[in-house]
Amino acid sequence: MSRHAATGPRSTVPAATFGHALRSEWQKLASLKSFWYTLILTAVVGVGIGSLASLDAAQTYRNGADARRAAFDPTYESLFTGLIFGMLAMVVLGVLAMTSEYSTGMIRTSLAAVPRRGRLLAAKATVVTIAGLTVGIPVGFAMFFAGQGVFASRDVPFATLDQPGVLRAVVGVGLVMTAVALLGLGVGTLVRATAGGIAVMFTATLLVPTAILPSLPSVIGKPLLKFWPSSAGMQVLSPEGNPGFLPPLGGLLWLYVVAAIVLAVTFAVFRSRDV
Repeated sequence: MSRHAATGPRSTVPAATFGHALRSEWQKLASLKSFWYTLILTAVVGVGIGSLASLDAAQTYRNGADARRAAFDPTYESLFTGLIFGMLAMVVLGVLAMTSEYSTGMIRTSLAAVPRRGRLLAAKATVVTIAGLTVGIPVGFAMFFAGQGVFASRDVPFATLDQPGVLRAVVGVGLVMTAVALLGLGVGTLVRATAGGIAVMFTATLLVPTAILPSLPSVIGKPLLKFWPSSAGMQVLSPEGNPGFLPPLGGLLWLYVVAAIVLAVTFAVFRSRDV
């Protein structure tokens, strides 16, 4: 009996390429109603809350002392609060990109179709990146123009895109949102539960830099806050930078370095466990 006859015919099913995995991941994510709700929420809440924050900032400027007025940064004020809420929405997007498969049991089917786990994770990361940039950058421009419109209507100093560092700050909104979504993907893969992944990311993104670190003694809290990923990344919103923090581009780069480290750890864990 020949060796071929003994072993049987070989499978002729071609291995899934990265392109196949990418199309599959987009179709799976786009089929989730929660995906579209999250994108809509990002736009509506980001711009809406950002406009309200700009109204409050304008009132504070008008009632403030000269020193407070001199420190007024119209670009930062129009983007900061809206980005906080946009980041939280993107956390949900990133976490859901993986945990939705664990909750339905589809992860086994996905791994059967794309057995190379690095390829599967890379496809998910690419889809999350495209979604984050596609939504985050337009939302950044919308928040900026809405905020500057509020300032101009209240006779408060406002910024324009041709001023130094302003365009970088506006585009930075989408870049920060995307990085946070990638962190959510990593945490969601590690935790494998939607509620748990969102809780971890909400704590790390919002609670730690706004409540926990500022309450620590300054000798500990300030250095930690300076290098805390979400805090460092948001420095890109300030055209001139903030004293005591990383420079705008340096902080954004550090946020992406942390996201890359988390995804590398995620891949190592994802590859080593059964599912």
